[in-house]
Amino acid sequence: MVSSPEEKILYSEIQKKLFYIIPEKWDSIYLYASVIDMPNQKPVGEMYFYYLPKGFIKKKYVNGYEIPNLFNIDEEQYSKLITDVYNKIKMLREKFVNSKRKLWSNITITIQNNQFKVEYDYEDLKNSQFDSYERHVIWRYNYLKEGADFLSRKDKKIIKTYLNDNQMDVPLKKDIYVEGIYKLPVKNIIDFEKTLSVDEAIAQSKDTTNVKEKKKKGLFAKRNKIDDVIEDEEEIVYNNQILNMNKK
Repeated sequence: MVSSPEEKILYSEIQKKLFYIIPEKWDSIYLYASVIDMPNQKPVGEMYFYYLPKGFIKKKYVNGYEIPNLFNIDEEQYSKLITDVYNKIKMLREKFVNSKRKLWSNITITIQNNQFKVEYDYEDLKNSQFDSYERHVIWRYNYLKEGADFLSRKDKKIIKTYLNDNQMDVPLKKDIYVEGIYKLPVKNIIDFEKTLSVDEAIAQSKDTTNVKEKKKKGLFAKRNKIDDVIEDEEEIVYNNQILNMNKK
């Protein structure tokens, strides 16, 4: 799939923002986002993402929305950062509207092995047989490779229905765009080299004394406030954790 220079800029901006909001080193990122047009209304949609922490021990994917709780980050500020990522994805879709190309309903972004991949899906989500929750379960099953042993009874029924129906239906064609990962250094939401891993963060969160001490110091330095990130993005000094670059 061929993308315009403006779309490639948005790809880079989406990557930079994801690199910024994940507070530890990682091996892969998976993101899902949908934008659904509604008659006489603003488009609606949703977004969620997961990342796999880097490490020698086999890890589980971390839900991006759990980051504030795990790393003691202000939820309101973090929510604004998440919204900013989603806004970039909506801007990407506007490029398709302006160029009068076929409009996608949802995308999946995969970042791993120094590769950035976007899958454009044209599923009719307004008339889907699966609701939002069910689509989330199916997406996790397909992309995060969650085995049946890790699913609840309810989720197992969803996957069973999905697999049975998938055998009967012809899969919809997806458009795919692939490029190299964004390689300039990207600053992290917090100093990841001085930050606990997810496992360490969970263990330490049980120690109320340490939690209180963290809150006093604050993991958001003054220069890391949300207004600085959005309004003065060009002035940010970046440090990309996946490339393990040296701090400046």
